[in-house]
Amino acid sequence: EVQLVESGGGLVQPGGSLTLNCTPSGITVHELAIGWFRQAPGKNREAVSCIATSQGAPYYADSVRGRFTISRDIAENTVYLQMDRMKIEDTDVYYCEALKPPLCTANAAMYDLWGQGTQVTDSS
Repeated sequence: EVQLVESGGGLVQPGGSLTLNCTPSGITVHELAIGWFRQAPGKNREAVSCIATSQGAPYYADSVRGRFTISRDIAENTVYLQMDRMKIEDTDVYYCEALKPPLCTANAAMYDLWGQGTQVTDSS
């Protein structure tokens, strides 16, 4: 069974940093587009970032570009979302999503696999 396992959420202060991890089981990150989305209560899921083998530069939402960095470690079969200079509005539940073939899209409905979500909370 193919699954996505997320980790790395927690408490963070404004201006701080946090790294989220997404590790698929049963498939390699090389075969997938891996996207990070976030969702606040009562709101639609928002695309944050995405990385895929078949595409050049990763995708970033305007709200996080320059502060967040997505990367992929093939050996660890893990995609990371490094979040720096965080803002209060970054505190949401973050979801890792995967799509095959590996073509990034900001449309959450297009993704085939979803992680369980990891909470990022303002600690101030």
